[in-house]
Amino acid sequence: MMTPFDSWFQERRDAHRFVIERIPFDRLEQWGFDQQTGNLHHASGRFFTIEGLSVDVESAPVPHWEQPIIDQPDIGILGLLIKRFDGAWHALMQAKMEPGNLNMIQLSPTLQATHSNYTRVHRGRAPAYLDLFLEAARTGVVADALQSEQGSRFLHKRNRNIIVRTDREVAMLPDFRWCSFPELNRLLHRDNVVNMDTRTVLSCLPLDAEGESFRPPPAGAFAARLRASQEAPRGLHTFQQLVNWFTDQRMKNRVRVHAMPLREVRHWVRSADAIRHESGHHFSVIACRIETTSREIAAWTQPLIASASRGLFAFVAREIDGVLHLLVQAKPEAGLCHGVELAPTVMCLPDQYADAPPERRPPFLDLVRLAAPEQVRYDAGQSEEGGRFFREENRNVVVEVGADFPLDVPARFVWMTVRQLKAFIRHSHQANVQARCLLAAMGAW
Repeated sequence: MMTPFDSWFQERRDAHRFVIERIPFDRLEQWGFDQQTGNLHHASGRFFTIEGLSVDVESAPVPHWEQPIIDQPDIGILGLLIKRFDGAWHALMQAKMEPGNLNMIQLSPTLQATHSNYTRVHRGRAPAYLDLFLEAARTGVVADALQSEQGSRFLHKRNRNIIVRTDREVAMLPDFRWCSFPELNRLLHRDNVVNMDTRTVLSCLPLDAEGESFRPPPAGAFAARLRASQEAPRGLHTFQQLVNWFTDQRMKNRVRVHAMPLREVRHWVRSADAIRHESGHHFSVIACRIETTSREIAAWTQPLIASASRGLFAFVAREIDGVLHLLVQAKPEAGLCHGVELAPTVMCLPDQYADAPPERRPPFLDLVRLAAPEQVRYDAGQSEEGGRFFREENRNVVVEVGADFPLDVPARFVWMTVRQLKAFIRHSHQANVQARCLLAAMGAW
């Protein structure tokens, strides 16, 4: 049975025209390869570039590698406007087309804009509701932090994740709709409906502020236990112990990176329509032409990143002394500003390890992949950000283990409660985008 949301969402999809076409690099307009470095850049010098990166992480299974990476130094805004009416909190959501989306339109935050978008480098229209966030300091700011993007694809990329509450009337544009928090929770259990940017902003929502609880009511037994974990005063470790562990991991897993010309990156091959790794793993750089009636400009071309296979992001959960805990890892990534951030228990492209010996496989990968159905508490396909990634979907999973699962874990891992993990997320550059998005998707926001 089609819900009111489904009817609206389909109506917005039908209201616009979308054409996405893969093209060879020589059909890119205003984009080209630098003759000296081979870096792929826009003629304006804005937006982003694809360049080379040399990476050294002494503690990693592969201590040195080279790769293409997106350099987009400008800070974008991911803004969510929330309002309480009819006795419940609602968020102003947008049905937004992104060129890389699997299903063209996904549910986006109120504002999702790069610096180039909101300064109108493309000479298009200014993003809707921009002023509400540029003036946020004079309104009700609920959460505000600089958060990282995919550290394996972006070099030091950050977005401002900001949530603003309002009491005033807001003019409703056709592609926008108020969604209640319980409705958003239900939509997060569907594949590829709520986009990555919405999920990361939702993860920043505080448990409460100024005596006001923002948490949606729990739906189901696992959601209720998640709520209890958020309310628990402490867990297996104190928060200060977790801070000390995290600081120690950042010191021990130092990431050293150096920019290099894209043409000199070893083991990557450029053809007429792609830059890909010679193994067939990791990702490729491709080019696309886009036409749409729903964006600030009607047609453009751009590079996109296409993953070589479907990824797996998973938290292992376990009840400890009656409180649900998540197994979190301190994961080094080449493009992170501080080298290491908190990540899900498992975060990888499993196909890359199909023939790898046990010592080269990520810890807990087999546990998650072989989990019995009755252990799985959350399981959905979720897309990465469609503005830079081409039809990339990753499996997001939460697997619960029993009391026989050991509390002692490898040094790079630690047990923490949802409340403790959210305490890290309140601050910039602590938890990576995969951890934040999975936390929101499973209903812990």
